[in-house]
Amino acid sequence: MKYLIIFFSALLLTACKKDKETVKDNASTDSLNIVKDSAKTNAASGKVQVDIIAFPKEIKECSCYFARNKAEFEAEKYIYADDAGKTAYMKLDGQRMAMNLISSSDMEVDEELTKEIESDNYKISVKGKKIKHEEALLFEGTLTIEKPDGTVETMPIYGECGC
Repeated sequence: MKYLIIFFSALLLTACKKDKETVKDNASTDSLNIVKDSAKTNAASGKVQVDIIAFPKEIKECSCYFARNKAEFEAEKYIYADDAGKTAYMKLDGQRMAMNLISSSDMEVDEELTKEIESDNYKISVKGKKIKHEEALLFEGTLTIEKPDGTVETMPIYGECGC
């Protein structure tokens, strides 16, 4: 009987030790699957994170709105929108922003679109060429974002302006 108790005790201790090792193995495996926060990664690299925004409810009539390319534009994945007057909307470095339009070209007259936008942390320049004129004007161009530290990010844009 004494040997039977010792045998079961040893068996239990061995079984408990094995469970602890299994838990440790899973923990080390899980730590290898770290998901990086893109906002922190972009901030560390100095790049500006530009996210997709929902079309702003503040815009009631005339507007310009752009995506990174034609496919994203058709899927309504906009990165920029403005009210064709005084306010531009973007989501930069994780924050939705409403920024002042400093200047904007007359899209009906000019073949080229230019807009200058400024906030405390960003200077944004939108430049595009008219590619189609129907109900709305279609443009292709570039969007350039400059941070106070001198970091400059330029990306292609595709979108339209109209009323």
